[in-house]
Amino acid sequence: MGRVTDRREIVRIDLSAGTAVRRMDSVSGEEPLEIRVGTRADGKTPRRPLAVTMRTPGDDIDLAIGFLLTEGVIRGAADIVTAQLCAGTDTPNTYNVVDIVLADGVPAPDTDPARAFYTTSSCGVCGKASIDAIRTQSPWHLGDDPMTVSAELLASLPDRLRAAQQAFARTGGLHAAGLFTAAGEAVLVREDVGRHNAVDKVVGRAVAEHRLPLRDHVLLVSGRASFELTQKAWMAGIPLLAAVSAPSSLAVDLAQEAGMTLVGFLRGATMNVYSGAHRVTQPQPEDRAASPAVR
Repeated sequence: MGRVTDRREIVRIDLSAGTAVRRMDSVSGEEPLEIRVGTRADGKTPRRPLAVTMRTPGDDIDLAIGFLLTEGVIRGAADIVTAQLCAGTDTPNTYNVVDIVLADGVPAPDTDPARAFYTTSSCGVCGKASIDAIRTQSPWHLGDDPMTVSAELLASLPDRLRAAQQAFARTGGLHAAGLFTAAGEAVLVREDVGRHNAVDKVVGRAVAEHRLPLRDHVLLVSGRASFELTQKAWMAGIPLLAAVSAPSSLAVDLAQEAGMTLVGFLRGATMNVYSGAHRVTQPQPEDRAASPAVR
């Protein structure tokens, strides 16, 4: 696993057995990644830092490309000339910097410190300096995407995602994002301490493989469905976002605006469809009288 996981000494306490034992345990790796962006006109001038994100090392170039796509800096792989992982000046052996050169004609992003990104493992937009900086306009309208999936297929996806989470099995501390076809085939699965990073790793790989827009695909995330994750799915042209936990109100509003299907609480045989229910084929609901209010 390399830096994806690490080993630390812990004290394992078991009250039922009355024991306290020292042992080694696996924990999730977390390190900063700096994303630098420039143009060919910069020549040998160092690229300008755009963002620092706390992430689990691995698939870093995909993460950076996905970040640029979902933040509206690029529209596809053709907007990038080179993307390379390089060592930082302070930590030369960790390779915690991705350097990206944009193609001619692609506007360089605003690197004003007032708008600079610093993203934590738990939040990707909380480092933005203004409300205006949060919203990114997607080029895709998903309302006309004809994809449908059965509720039974959706119910099977969390187990398929968990089975692909190798690092989670060792640490219990990583989120996952999985891209599936409408037939349930796993296309990409990525793990990270940050939910938004896991999604960016999936999207970035799809960008590099010229797959956008990701019509006829389902994006499944292991946590909740936030506004930010819904926006990232929209930017990638994904018509159905599913989460094992709850969505937020803004996530629901954005999914409705995008014409996206949003599924939450996807657990076992149950799920809630908050938007775009026409894409989820399901048994006909029973016609039941309203239950009396519980007092």
